[in-house]
Amino acid sequence: MADDSTTTIRATFRTREAADLAVEHLVQQHGISRPDIFIQSATDRNTAGSEPSGGDASHEQGARRDAPLEGEIEVSADIASGRIDAVQRSLGDAGAIRVSSR
Repeated sequence: MADDSTTTIRATFRTREAADLAVEHLVQQHGISRPDIFIQSATDRNTAGSEPSGGDASHEQGARRDAPLEGEIEVSADIASGRIDAVQRSLGDAGAIRVSSR
């Protein structure tokens, strides 16, 4: 009998750029529908990450200050339990600093 149970996987990133890359990995490599992937602050504060990246880092006067860098970003999705290892590797490749599942 096939195991069709699901597990919620969560990964934490320092930059929005890394979180966005993780979403692309989940969609393109693992076939997870984009509406089934959630991105949010890992804390109770609004944040664009804990480090400048992408457009935040390339502003003419240095790092932009209009997007708060006040914490990490969490990406989560429900996945088939049998795919945990592969998804964890993809999230790590995208720059996750922590990955957990439950």
